[in-house]
Amino acid sequence: MKIYTKTGDKGQTSLIGARADKDDLRIETYGTIDEANSFIGKAVTELDPSIFKDILQDLEAIQHELFDCGGDLAVVTKTRHYKLTDEPIAVLETRIDVLMEEGPALERFILPGGTPAAATLHIARTVARRAERQMVSLMKEQDDVPVIVQKYLNRLSDYLFAAARVVNARSNVRDVEYIRGAKVFHTEKE
Repeated sequence: MKIYTKTGDKGQTSLIGARADKDDLRIETYGTIDEANSFIGKAVTELDPSIFKDILQDLEAIQHELFDCGGDLAVVTKTRHYKLTDEPIAVLETRIDVLMEEGPALERFILPGGTPAAATLHIARTVARRAERQMVSLMKEQDDVPVIVQKYLNRLSDYLFAAARVVNARSNVRDVEYIRGAKVFHTEKE
């Protein structure tokens, strides 16, 4: 099987049910989701399974869910059956709470960095945020998009932030704090 079809040589690509220009906002959005997924895949290669088994399990599920997001965005037929549900969002929320509890107290803004895996998770986080912004623009432009994808991307970026901090903490590497400003987050103990 050849992976090149030459059908995109004139600047269009196939959706499920139509063709669209390759710079169409829908195509750009799911392309950005794919980019986030690729950085998550890179982070997976940088994590030690003996230390990060739970995070690796999360990331594997997330990669499949991101593929579902892209697939759901690619469907433009009249009848649509989306794969993404509310359940993965609830799982992300639970995992965010667990990871935020494990990580060090958050007092300042965090700069991307620390371990290579944490830095890669921060890149994935920023790409997920970009995909979310594109999704919001797509929702303003078209009324036939699965809104749940935007909600998922919002939670995903929060998860990736929490996971990056735990990766640093478990590796005994301090987060890179933004130090030019005052403390912006206060714990309940203060």
